[in-house]
Amino acid sequence: MALEEPGRPVLLALRGLGLGDLLASVPALRALRRAHPGHHFVLATPAYLGGLLPLIGGVDELIDVSGPGPVPYASPDVAVNLHGSGPESIQALRRTRPGRLLTHTHPAVPGSDGPEWNAETHERQRWCSLLEWYGIAADPDDLALGDPGPGPLPGGEVVIHPGAAFRARQWPPDRFAQVAAELVRTGHRVVVTGGVTEIALARHVAALAGLPEESVLAGRTNLPELAALTAHAALVVCGDTGMSHLATAVGTPSVILYGPVPPALWGPPPGRPHIALWAGRRGDPHGDTPSEGLLEIGVAEVLDAVRRSRGVEVR
Repeated sequence: MALEEPGRPVLLALRGLGLGDLLASVPALRALRRAHPGHHFVLATPAYLGGLLPLIGGVDELIDVSGPGPVPYASPDVAVNLHGSGPESIQALRRTRPGRLLTHTHPAVPGSDGPEWNAETHERQRWCSLLEWYGIAADPDDLALGDPGPGPLPGGEVVIHPGAAFRARQWPPDRFAQVAAELVRTGHRVVVTGGVTEIALARHVAALAGLPEESVLAGRTNLPELAALTAHAALVVCGDTGMSHLATAVGTPSVILYGPVPPALWGPPPGRPHIALWAGRRGDPHGDTPSEGLLEIGVAEVLDAVRRSRGVEVR
């Protein structure tokens, strides 16, 4: 990444969250880049996400920050809170002593300027609306990643991604396995993806589905490779997790299973090749058991959605 040039003003944005969170902020990041073309753009986000920044474009430097801070930077010209409602993230950016701070207002932070936080706003729209409040035009549909290049496999695979950050959003492994087995039965090549902490889960799903060991890619792809794999896949089947945002960002058809959080807040844009399944029940997105609404989604419903998707035919 580009080193800071002496005398060049710095634009600092905080988004110390995960894969899906970063991808949901892409429209805002690009809007900030357009509004500050002469600034050195620093993104405070987890280091493991750095491999995606060339596909997003516009960011000059990454500093490794997980959570709402602290942010190890001093005196940026502009600091932008793309992390959350505060107060921790607001206070962390204030401690960098920016010339200007763009953030939502918070009652626990006296003098914080900006719009009020609206919990019922879609995540992509939330950050675009924040910037628009400050006079910066932003397009919530500007979310497509750049070309990730050739994938690690020939292409045309169906990607099953059974994991999720919290169990509340994780559909049961045996149901993912039943979907995978039916796809294999009808002639499709299926691979199972996941992070390094999801290797055992991916192997379990593959074993239940009767898939060969080489079909388990969990822990074997970095983020650029996962983006390329997804871009060249026929279909992604997953829960409400970062993989759903990645499928949206590279334009691959997907079937996404929503549980405690409705797709109206975190789902793909309308008019895209994605099918969002939701039983209409809200719950705790950080719960340690699958949400009741998620469990109401059955294997037959998912297979029907696969049939209706633009990527795969199941006879």
